[in-house]
Amino acid sequence: MTMPVTQCLIKLHEAHHQLEDYQGGVPRWCSGCGDNAILTAVQRLCRDEDLAPERTVFVSGIGCSSRFPHYMKTYGFHGIHGRAFPIAQGVKMARPDLAVFVNTGDGDCCSIGAAHWIHAIRYNMNLTVILHDNQVYGLTKKQASPTSPIGMKSNTTPRGSYLEAMNPLTVTLGVTNVSFVAQAVDWIPELLYDIIRKAYLHRGFSFVRIIQRCPEWLPKQFEPWLHDPGKTLLLTHRDGLAISPELARTYRNQIEHDPLDMNRAREIASATDPIPVGILYRNPSVPCYEDLHGVGEVRTAEQVRAGLEAEFDKVTVWPQDDGARAAA
Repeated sequence: MTMPVTQCLIKLHEAHHQLEDYQGGVPRWCSGCGDNAILTAVQRLCRDEDLAPERTVFVSGIGCSSRFPHYMKTYGFHGIHGRAFPIAQGVKMARPDLAVFVNTGDGDCCSIGAAHWIHAIRYNMNLTVILHDNQVYGLTKKQASPTSPIGMKSNTTPRGSYLEAMNPLTVTLGVTNVSFVAQAVDWIPELLYDIIRKAYLHRGFSFVRIIQRCPEWLPKQFEPWLHDPGKTLLLTHRDGLAISPELARTYRNQIEHDPLDMNRAREIASATDPIPVGILYRNPSVPCYEDLHGVGEVRTAEQVRAGLEAEFDKVTVWPQDDGARAAA
């Protein structure tokens, strides 16, 4: 059926969204928290890619970063600790037409949620995953997390952390079917946005670790990197990030890295000083689980309702059942 011109124009007008269309509640993060920069970058991405709010979902677990869905005027699911990945995978399986994002923290993802994280990488579903890594449990008032550096004093490690920190990049790069791994820092907003956008455009499990500041519990943790641009290593490639001339003049420590080179990606990912920023690995040929599983048919509201009712009926105790049992 052909749509009238006037309706086409109305449709085009309605489809274009402004930044305000994605701004939900007022963020309650601390002033100077890196989560604010990540939120701004993601809202810009939604606007620039013109993602329909009603067809976009943000899923999170527990932690400072996991308040993210509250601040996006889209659909959202604030799950329980460490369970963001299975929730997001369920959403994607049921509604493969939706854009699904996962926001998780270094404790939520790398500790209690570690098993779900590993298998989510292996399934390679089309999800955009943002790991907010401030190297501390912030919401519960300064406990050591899996990514806390050795020697860091916290409420759970008053004499300093005894173990070397887990590296989320090398862990992700070591899992079967990994397809996209990148790293950003919250204090370079231009690259933060570009990296998240590249992750969104990749079809598959896009894992972006963002090193972010926690001004409340670790206010000086990244001061050396903030004041010395030479402690940041930018990864460039014709199919990777395009560094602006202005940024290149400040961050001169750059190398060209082919994102298809897994071995080199693992070497670069192991570095902590300088911090590598950019796309470490990208392989678009890795199949998505939803494609292998044959998912793709979007169910109608009636089909969803019928499915729910069928499941509820399995555990429903009907009044006539009680009567029948009493008579027996």
